[in-house]
Amino acid sequence: MGKLIGYARVSTRNQSADRQVDDLLSAGVRRDDLYVDHGVSGARARRPQFDLALAALHVGDTLVITTLDRLGRSTVNMLTLADELKNRGAALRVLNLGGANVDTSSPTGSMVFTVMAALAQMELEIKRERITDSVTKRRSAGGDLGGRRPVFTDSQIRNAQRLVEAGEPASQVARDLGMSRATLYRRIATLS
Repeated sequence: MGKLIGYARVSTRNQSADRQVDDLLSAGVRRDDLYVDHGVSGARARRPQFDLALAALHVGDTLVITTLDRLGRSTVNMLTLADELKNRGAALRVLNLGGANVDTSSPTGSMVFTVMAALAQMELEIKRERITDSVTKRRSAGGDLGGRRPVFTDSQIRNAQRLVEAGEPASQVARDLGMSRATLYRRIATLS
């Protein structure tokens, strides 16, 4: 029996991979054979520690991950990786795939992995569809899409001040600029 090579990944630097690392160690992966990418998206096919984990695999070894989404987002990439490992004489083991431990070295494990990879990609595409639909609806309704707030020049604030001094309600002028009345008054005060 070959070695178990563990791989863990978190998408942002603020996230912790501790739970994944603990699960991999509990599954029999030695700490020396553990590779962790911090702040790396699963959408990228190549990742620094992932590449090192793949390079460490030899015939008879098994790449161990905790969940399918740690491996990637694209069914094509996941299936390509599974084939690449099989051709190299290595296997892939997912510790929690649909509540079970799946090893691609068996025909059943390979089939389950293929189905779950397709489902993972479908789930991602459904989420993208929902987000796009939500943004489209908010945009057409004139809703706030978030993002960085506009920066107003001193000239724009002076024009707003003139409108207020001419009798326009400050709340309406502020609303037209996309800011609160208090913010408008603060900006006017900084000009004086």
